[in-house]
Amino acid sequence: MTRRTGPTNVHLANLITDLKILANKEKVNLWKRIAKDLEKSTRRRAKVNLYKIERYCKDGEIALVPGKVLSEGETTKKIDVVAYSFSDKAKHKIKGKALTIRQLMKENPKGKKVRIFR
Repeated sequence: MTRRTGPTNVHLANLITDLKILANKEKVNLWKRIAKDLEKSTRRRAKVNLYKIERYCKDGEIALVPGKVLSEGETTKKIDVVAYSFSDKAKHKIKGKALTIRQLMKENPKGKKVRIFR
């Protein structure tokens, strides 16, 4: 049996490293949790539809998906959605901003008003 070596995508591996560094620097466990979720295999990573984000997120909150956002459903609230990747249709249906995890790290290093979806 082979040993798991982690993600082979260089950009993803760098993102995980940066998340761990930010978690230690800012003392915010949110970033450690996201790094741990991104280390999982692609098949085990979160896939969340927009209707689920709409149902559980409040207006003005940030929805963080450590995986992919899919386009099933609509958003009526102004919610900023942050994810590792988006489907093409999902990006266009979001009423707020569609950000990458790296952009959120720069804008909100303390992780305030962030809700994780898995």
